[in-house]
Amino acid sequence: MSKFKYLKISKNRRIRYLFNSTSEDIYVVFLHGFKSDLEGDKPNAIQSFCKKNRIGFLAIEYSGHGKSYGKFENGTISSWTQDAKIMIKKKINGKKLILVGSSMGGWIGLNLFKFFDKKVIGFIGIAPAPEFLQRLMWKKFNNKVRRQLINDKFYIFNHGGFEYNISLNLIKDGRRNKIFNKIFFNRIFVTIIHGQKDDVVPISISRKIIKIFKNAKKKLVIIKNGDHSLSKKNNLKRITKEIDIIFNKSRYSH
Repeated sequence: MSKFKYLKISKNRRIRYLFNSTSEDIYVVFLHGFKSDLEGDKPNAIQSFCKKNRIGFLAIEYSGHGKSYGKFENGTISSWTQDAKIMIKKKINGKKLILVGSSMGGWIGLNLFKFFDKKVIGFIGIAPAPEFLQRLMWKKFNNKVRRQLINDKFYIFNHGGFEYNISLNLIKDGRRNKIFNKIFFNRIFVTIIHGQKDDVVPISISRKIIKIFKNAKKKLVIIKNGDHSLSKKNNLKRITKEIDIIFNKSRYSH
């Protein structure tokens, strides 16, 4: 297993990442979720799979997450997308990409199409959550919470045993990163994997993503009894199997 590496991408941004190089032209890029990091089961399992199969792999830990430099509270969807864009350009510029986005990472991945449009040959969303700040947070916050956010600029939000310090700036930036008003015409492979028992992101979000890809070879995989994280052994096997399918199909169709 590769050790974590760091890359200084600006004066005050040092990003932690995982990397397997390859002579192949296709790289799997893993994009983790909101307030997550690269020490979880998913990046570990996907990196192991890629290493075993000699597939290039890059996983990026956005600023303010895990051990990457910066404060989580200062980050936004735009700045985390920028982190991913810079890392891809610095490490695997010109390569073909299979973007694998978990939860918020699915949103970041969809944002990256505007920078790497012709290079993206596959997209896998693992319970992807584009526009979650508006749809799953702001809209569900009561008036008291909204007022606190507007007045104090921050709100500490407890969900699923985790504490999140949400900034008003993050919510506003999320509104500038809309996905569902777009149509993607890319002729690529798109697979969305969603747990049937996900109590964080509804399956309806995954169905909406499938709809905005007009020309893709697409499928929605619903994991029976699967939760939001999809980190159990059998779930991880299914994720790597779907990566394998897209990798092999892309290899022979491009």
